[in-house]
Amino acid sequence: MGKSEDLEMTRQSMIEELQVINRYQPRIGLVTDPELKKVLQHNMDSGKEHIAMLIEWLRKNDLSQDAAFRKHD
Repeated sequence: MGKSEDLEMTRQSMIEELQVINRYQPRIGLVTDPELKKVLQHNMDSGKEHIAMLIEWLRKNDLSQDAAFRKHD
């Protein structure tokens, strides 16, 4: 596999992590058990951490994407 495939897999992973975050958000608002709410919040927060890690990798490995981020920082 080459750089292009790595970038594509990174972007697809970002999409999937965002979908996970979107699925957990309403569940957290609906559950009544505090322990379950804590677990779901942890899972959602993990997805956010994964997004941050993927963005960091993407910025290092796609210079034009990094330039777009810097332009809008």
